[in-house]
Amino acid sequence: MNNPVLFGQVGYGAWGHCHANAIAQTTGAKLCAIAAHTEASVDKANHDWPEAFTTTDYLKVVNHPDVQIVNIVTPNNLHFEIAHAALTAGKHVLLEKPMTLCVEDCRDLVDLAAANNRILAVGHELRHSSLWGKVRNLIDDGLIGKPMYCLVELSRKPYRHGADGWRFDIDRVGNWILEEPIHFFDLARWYLEPTGHPESVMATANSIQPDHEELQDNFSAIVNFSGGAYAVVTQTLAAFEHHQMVKVTGTTGALWAKWSGAQDRTRHPVFSLTAFDGTTTHQIEIDRITGEVFELEDQMAMMVDAVTNGLPVAADGTDGLWSVAMCVAAQESVTTKQPISIPNWTTRTGV
Repeated sequence: MNNPVLFGQVGYGAWGHCHANAIAQTTGAKLCAIAAHTEASVDKANHDWPEAFTTTDYLKVVNHPDVQIVNIVTPNNLHFEIAHAALTAGKHVLLEKPMTLCVEDCRDLVDLAAANNRILAVGHELRHSSLWGKVRNLIDDGLIGKPMYCLVELSRKPYRHGADGWRFDIDRVGNWILEEPIHFFDLARWYLEPTGHPESVMATANSIQPDHEELQDNFSAIVNFSGGAYAVVTQTLAAFEHHQMVKVTGTTGALWAKWSGAQDRTRHPVFSLTAFDGTTTHQIEIDRITGEVFELEDQMAMMVDAVTNGLPVAADGTDGLWSVAMCVAAQESVTTKQPISIPNWTTRTGV
């Protein structure tokens, strides 16, 4: 039997606990080290994973001699610092979205991973979904012809505050577009990738709290692509439960995917996918249950395959950079009330 791929994890809040469980569920993976922010979190990690090394010093995990992959599940503002240290130490990295808070730091990590011949994967786990991934498969199969329009919509209850309320601290979040709409920008770019790359974005947002305009409960953006296609990304946090929808139309057909649950991490969602081939509509069978807790497990299996078999990751550093670039441009558009250009990062050296 092959030795397991050894994970070290930095961050052990609610989502970090989900990450740790996903590693434990993954064949060929083992969690051997955990760094948590507080002594109380370290105590919990030690209780949950008594065989793992636990500490409040993330550098002890990053430099742990047994660790092969550093899985980073911390507030957004810490992503660059920890990922940079891990790649410098020669570790592979699985980095929660957003990759960093700015494009320049994303580029530095992409360059560092390439220079050290390390894997840098970004946690856009929706790409692993049997539902959202099936949409891309059907696009690739030519069912709708050339994709020309994509709508990604989310209606949900407000965000969890996060440990110490970090998610409601804009300095640690960066901006709220980086917090969840970043997943939808990634999906839109993924679906319209056969058409071209994002060129510009026009966005608007508002808050239901007059004294906290930076906490954008309602957000919408239109992204124009180089091949003439465009995407609409829109969400509200002033609703209930968790309901996501994707519509993609092309030159010869259309796709409509829906997912609903009591919350985003439910293990009992309701979901469906309808396809229109230009003549008839039919339901597409989804072969396995979908939801972010399931995709998280797929993400860990992906990392094991990438390390042991050299297989590609679903979203690499360049994908993470594109997502951050779109979100940063969207926030600038919200602030300036003007359309903002998005550079073509696929032509940049080092990316």
